[in-house]
Amino acid sequence: MGSYCCFSLLFSATIVVFLAYPILADGKKQTTGPAVTVTKHLFFSDFRLDDPKIVHEVKLLGSARFSDEKGAIQIPDKSQLDLRHQAGRAIYAYPIRMLDPLTGTPASFETTFSFQFSNSSAESHVDSTGGYNNSGGSGLAFIVVPDEFTVGRPGPWLAMLNDACEDNYKAVAVEFDTRHNPEFGDPNDNHVGINLGSIISTTTVNASDVGVYLKDGLTHQAKIVYNGSRSWMEVSLGSKPIFSGSLDLSPFLNEYMFVGFSASTGNMTQIHNVYSWNFTSTSQASLRAPSAETCESKIMEQYDQGIQSSASHSSKKEPPNSLLIFICVMALAIAVFASLFYNGRRRNNQTKAVILPDKRQRPRPPNKPRRFTISEVSSATRGFHENEILGNDSKGIYYRGKLPNGCQVAIKRFSAQFLSSQIGLDRRRLLKEISTISRVRHPNLVPIRGWCQDNRETMVVYDFYPNGSLDKWLFGAGVLPWTRRLKVVKDVADALSFLHSKQLAHKNMKTTSVFLDVSFRAVLGDFGFVLSSTESQRFEATVSQKADVFEFGIFVLEVVSGRGRLESELRQEERDLLDFAWRMHEIDEKARLVDRRMGSMVNLEQAIRVSEIGLLCTLNENKGRPCMEEAVEFLNLDGPIPELPPNRPVALFPYSSNNTGLCTGYSCTLFK
Repeated sequence: MGSYCCFSLLFSATIVVFLAYPILADGKKQTTGPAVTVTKHLFFSDFRLDDPKIVHEVKLLGSARFSDEKGAIQIPDKSQLDLRHQAGRAIYAYPIRMLDPLTGTPASFETTFSFQFSNSSAESHVDSTGGYNNSGGSGLAFIVVPDEFTVGRPGPWLAMLNDACEDNYKAVAVEFDTRHNPEFGDPNDNHVGINLGSIISTTTVNASDVGVYLKDGLTHQAKIVYNGSRSWMEVSLGSKPIFSGSLDLSPFLNEYMFVGFSASTGNMTQIHNVYSWNFTSTSQASLRAPSAETCESKIMEQYDQGIQSSASHSSKKEPPNSLLIFICVMALAIAVFASLFYNGRRRNNQTKAVILPDKRQRPRPPNKPRRFTISEVSSATRGFHENEILGNDSKGIYYRGKLPNGCQVAIKRFSAQFLSSQIGLDRRRLLKEISTISRVRHPNLVPIRGWCQDNRETMVVYDFYPNGSLDKWLFGAGVLPWTRRLKVVKDVADALSFLHSKQLAHKNMKTTSVFLDVSFRAVLGDFGFVLSSTESQRFEATVSQKADVFEFGIFVLEVVSGRGRLESELRQEERDLLDFAWRMHEIDEKARLVDRRMGSMVNLEQAIRVSEIGLLCTLNENKGRPCMEEAVEFLNLDGPIPELPPNRPVALFPYSSNNTGLCTGYSCTLFK
């Protein structure tokens, strides 16, 4: 094996030399033009919406908003009912050049901004040591990040990073942290940290040592200066230096990055206000060499050609050093290959006499679903700690967990109310259904790692997706472009079609059941596991699949419109998405259904076609509702689709957006 590896390396090196040879033998070098300085300057004296550039140049992600009364960016959004466990970002909407790829030199930059923390869960007060003491939660960070989509986790992660980012996410942050998290190396609840591609700070400074208290309710002025050529950073608050030292940012930068702010809350809440922002960056770049096709060169063409001919004649007399090197490497590679081939044949002849075992041992699949004990699940979630809660719904609570092998998982813990609400529920049937679906594998289905069941608890263990569920991206975290939305719809359709081909159903088709992996591929999870009182599993699957198609239709309308199925803040005639979509079809104004936030980048013709496919899926079963296999074909966008009726057919059982799960069509009679 070692000989084979050595040969592979030598062969690869030979190929590289061979591919590079035409350039080397030609004797020409890639030339660059003169070095220039690329400068970018941003200035926002405040963030009031009467300035049109604010909306166009500052992008809000997650729980963030512009406060017109304060002229500030606020994270989290104060208008939300629950400010706990919120995460948000505000970034400049366009990428900025932060690294010269030719030299690997980071850009130099200087940024100043004013910020203030107002605590919403406890009043600040001066403690016995003269410092300010309140609960706080959690802090603000100036960030330099590689994309304009990702929002990190809430709580101590300050929306800077999530679990997908920890190992290879290029990012730089200067955090102003007001929570003490010893597991991240925090010195106290009043510190400044510099983070390089990790949530654990490379350097932390106790702000109390310089008489600064971030939670005192005052407006603070921060200044960050970085010299790229010297790899030197300075951070100060007001007139007080906080940090000054050598720091190489180049390993954590791409050529173009996004700059801005991130903040989050945990169990305790705090409003993070950014009032003004000034940012300037300078980086070195090399222009390409100007073309020889200029007027002057054509005027002097004969003279130039004479000089070039003479130079070419003399250069041919010089020995081609690159060619000699290439010939030597090729000869060495051929010699090594011949030696390895001869030794390999001898080794094969010697091993022919080896007796193989009668029975081959089949390796056990490493990720085969299994039954977990309650102690294993409790240990993975730190005793179902509230900091590990990812979300909840009417069926139970989602926890984030970590298995002993280091794998991140999401654990659905069914509530006692949900389990007791199932008609004729047999725990063995429920576990059998979970076990059946866990054996199904598809690129667009969330893998089930296992389950846990005892006398009181029933849980399902899924793979964990750090980008979270689609609803947060569709309704809260910025604006998903149309190309991504179309890909999401196709991914989910493929997943449902595959499930139905296996005589299974999802039974919980909605945006919160769709998750995005690190490459923004959509995967369908959070299966319904809803059981009916009927003993016929085939009949139950058939009815559930038809309900899946109906719910998929509403899901498609949500993706196209960028709004939920029921929006109480809208006008009465627009609150119910399905009713509104059919009304727009009846008056031939389906373009009004398309999310306006996508702007001119949306392919309107595609969006209208996809919305029509969504409406087809909500037809009565005997009036043209397609199966998922047909829906997948329609979404290929290269063939005709059935014509919608001019008016919405009267449903056998009226649909309401308040209904969830399987309560659609006549399936309501089975699963009410």
